Amino acid sequence: MSQSNGHRRVVVTGQGVVTPVGTGVDVFWKALKRGECGIGEVKGFETDDLYITIAGEVPDFEPRERLDSKQFLLADRYSQFAGCAAQEAVRQSGLEVPLEGEKGYRAASIIGSGIGGLTTLEFSYKMLFKENKRATHPLTLLKSIGSSAAAHVSIEYGIKGPTFGVVSACSTATHSLGLVYRMIKEGMVDLGLAGAAEASLNWGATRAWQAMRVLSPDGLWPFCGRRNGTVLAEGGGVMLLEELEHAKARGANILAEVVGFGMTADAADMVNPSIEGASTAMQIALDDARLAPGEINYLNAHGTATAVNDINETRAIRHVFGKAAEDISISSTKSMHGHCLGACGGIEATASIMAMQDDFAPPTIGLDEPDPECDLDYTPNVGREREITYAMSNSFAFGGLNAVLVFGPDPT
Repeated sequence: MSQSNGHRRVVVTGQGVVTPVGTGVDVFWKALKRGECGIGEVKGFETDDLYITIAGEVPDFEPRERLDSKQFLLADRYSQFAGCAAQEAVRQSGLEVPLEGEKGYRAASIIGSGIGGLTTLEFSYKMLFKENKRATHPLTLLKSIGSSAAAHVSIEYGIKGPTFGVVSACSTATHSLGLVYRMIKEGMVDLGLAGAAEASLNWGATRAWQAMRVLSPDGLWPFCGRRNGTVLAEGGGVMLLEELEHAKARGANILAEVVGFGMTADAADMVNPSIEGASTAMQIALDDARLAPGEINYLNAHGTATAVNDINETRAIRHVFGKAAEDISISSTKSMHGHCLGACGGIEATASIMAMQDDFAPPTIGLDEPDPECDLDYTPNVGREREITYAMSNSFAFGGLNAVLVFGPDPT
């Protein structure tokens, strides 16, 4: 097995996304390059008594048309997003499935969700407490569990190794990817599907987020002086990670190498992020990748468009990269696809890999009045061609849960 620093090397051989700007990697990436916005007035639920009436909804998602497997048709919407993204990743990878015999035990399905089947729960509570029904749908429990997506994917592809869901709010997908990276690197498995999905757009969730006063009624404008909050969105992002020699032996098309992963906790505050926690996670990822700060060309920022987060992320980047921070093309693609909560890390990791493949930094749209305290190159409004050899993707969650990935080129 090919090794780096005493460990096996890990590559990406497939990726899949479901997003408010389109389903499928090609559609998604073309939309990002054009600077399209998937945020608009909510259509999926009533907003008459809400002051937040915008969101990033996935358009034209019909499970019967998108998913080959009937098992997903009775699942929660978040599991359907995960199934669709995993299906695309597996197809792109060319992996022969379902896995048989020992191969199944050498594979993982780590697919999380920040909230799980929240829409299923809201529907059930409505039946019980508003419509006075005597029982809920018999599959309510199974649909709402946060590990259901991972289990569905495991069943679909014959994965019998580590299978569970990760929950770490907005860092969920990045933690999931990082865990499978480490499992492969350390010899526990040879490949794994990893990422997250989220489908928590409903009246109750919006009402809860409203109460925190972190949502914008107008739009999501990261690093902009007029930013006034984030915008909820839904979607899914899943990747197939694989040990390098395993991928080469079956002739897989390698999209990128996972070269670094870092994770930390602020251990300080549930809402206000720290500079130390974020910067340390980035530094650990760089150290794991054995890269100097100046070798990162593109950074997909967490960039939620909340006042404190954007300033702290800017300061954390400067702390880690020093003078090299001035030369990095940075963007928050949330400005286009919205804040997909736990799924963001998978979606943004895909954007980072596509940026490397196309040598193109996607834009941060709506950045017309830069905040003086957010003084880095955030690729305002229009994407830019540039050489991108290494890319970093940041995820910083409520509770101070930080996760960072670094991707490099095909090592072959």
